[in-house]
Amino acid sequence: METKEINYTKIHLTETASTNTYIQELDAAKELPEGTIVYTDTQSSGRGQRGNHWESEPYKNLTFSLLLRPIHIPANEQFILSQIASLAIVDLLNRYAPGFSIKWPNDIYWEDKKIAGMLIENSLSGNTLSRSIIGIGLNVNQEIFISDAPNPISLYQITGHTQPVETILDQFIDSFRPRYLETFSSSTQRIREEYFASLYRNDGQYPFDCNGEVFYASIIDVEPDGHLRLVTESGEERRFAFKEVSFLL
Repeated sequence: METKEINYTKIHLTETASTNTYIQELDAAKELPEGTIVYTDTQSSGRGQRGNHWESEPYKNLTFSLLLRPIHIPANEQFILSQIASLAIVDLLNRYAPGFSIKWPNDIYWEDKKIAGMLIENSLSGNTLSRSIIGIGLNVNQEIFISDAPNPISLYQITGHTQPVETILDQFIDSFRPRYLETFSSSTQRIREEYFASLYRNDGQYPFDCNGEVFYASIIDVEPDGHLRLVTESGEERRFAFKEVSFLL
């Protein structure tokens, strides 16, 4: 499969409601080149998974969206984008401290605390992806969190040092670039294996909640379409889509 080098171009905003929404509107007005990144100092209406609001103190953290045109990826394999973006964040954070992992499907954790979240919005053309917007919020320099989010943490709280936010973004691009190029190859098995090895609580029995039913299980696989496969204490295998099951912390 033909590969191509992407020119990652950054657009900096002082403030916007949502970088995902901003880049969607910009692309609708005039088609943007693949690799366009919008990042902002202040995001007033950042969106997270499950419709959650993403807390981010102005000028302290990294909030950005990346536009891709992954027409080489079949629609039923779109989860590979979530995997490589998650791995790229772990790559850059591992430069600063150990202990980072990916909580399925794409939250980034340090020990039992959340340092980054992701919202991916895909557009389809037939059986392939025509556009993907990857929105990421990463807690960099925030010292105190005031929302009711249960377990946030920042890189500053972990290391005791502040970091230039744009440097963190550049490090993400450096990590993401080769991983995205790898998706043009005929096999993505290595990515899947590395993703599983980086998963939060990927070894041992832990509590899960499915519509109020609490049970203990081990993660045995994440399928190419993103479904989580668990095996319970009794040996029963169960399969879940996103939002059908949650970790109990």
